[in-house]
Amino acid sequence: MAYSMSDLLQLMVSEGSSDLHIRNGIPPAIRVHGTLHKVEGPPLSADDCEELMRSISSEDHIQQVRENGGADFAFAFGDAARFRVSVFKERGDFAMVLRQIPSTLLTMEQIGIPPSVKELLYKPRGLVLVTGPTGSGKSTTLASLLNIMNMERDDVHMITVEDPIEYYHTHKNSVITQREVHVDVPSFAEALRRALRQDPDVILVGEMRDLETIEAAITAAETGHLVFGTLHTTGAAKTIDRLVNAFPTNQQEMIRIQLSTVLQAVISQLLLPRSDKPGRVAVFEIMVNTPSISALIRDNKTFRINSDIQTGAKYGMVTLDGYLIEKYEQGIIDEEQVITKSQDPTTVLAKLQEIQEARAAAEAQH
Repeated sequence: MAYSMSDLLQLMVSEGSSDLHIRNGIPPAIRVHGTLHKVEGPPLSADDCEELMRSISSEDHIQQVRENGGADFAFAFGDAARFRVSVFKERGDFAMVLRQIPSTLLTMEQIGIPPSVKELLYKPRGLVLVTGPTGSGKSTTLASLLNIMNMERDDVHMITVEDPIEYYHTHKNSVITQREVHVDVPSFAEALRRALRQDPDVILVGEMRDLETIEAAITAAETGHLVFGTLHTTGAAKTIDRLVNAFPTNQQEMIRIQLSTVLQAVISQLLLPRSDKPGRVAVFEIMVNTPSISALIRDNKTFRINSDIQTGAKYGMVTLDGYLIEKYEQGIIDEEQVITKSQDPTTVLAKLQEIQEARAAAEAQH
């Protein structure tokens, strides 16, 4: 076979690639700065794909693929990097996607998280949600926030529930327990129920993917724990609607009341290609729960939340559109990204027009 797994992983590390795709019928493909490129060389056969898969998968994982059609796990490539792996069947053949997990934890400044977020790490209780589409850097952000607490708070026991564990945290000032779904515990919901008997102060839920898990996370936040969770939504209003809609209609009013009191903040993020140099940049929307937002959640008026975020700068709030425009003005992202990723394209277009006219006027004076 023309490819070895260790050569492909080495290539990912040296190119700073985020993902590797292994499929029958095409050469391996790697994603660099958001763009997918095929590696030079012959296409992979079904046997090649199986051989590459077997080189990093345990018998247990192979059994899972045969029985359930897929398996997810993480593994270390020496000291160079860690990878999250998804093995699955496609048209009857084995296929894989590997995501590289950065080996060093970034600081808030390196990620670009607004400083107001740091205050959330010292809250005694409540729910903090980090949201965004797949591959938007949620895991990296959460791992960095956890690392700050681990270094700066000597009074906490943190429990993480992940599938699989991506970043390994060592005990620094805090005590940290990391549990992997399907390895240490059967499900997220079960792990959360058990966590409440393990004297936690902070709980991180890798994914709030079903009603049971959402319910358990809200209960944990209500009973005096600081809970961090992730959802695949963009924007605070959509996130709250998604949580409420996960419940049967007759429970939704009750959940709105609970959310209005336990929710501390929603941090939404996207990763966009930079226009000034190779790489990607994170953009954020930050909603912090205030009495006014709490009332909007309770009264089912989430569509009004955005205007509260626009006027909530003194609470550390920032709108996604405002953040996009700021990065555009700094020359970090291009106009197309601002328009396609904005929540209110009409207003954003008018704002871009203003900026361009102001620039043109300034140039004319020179």
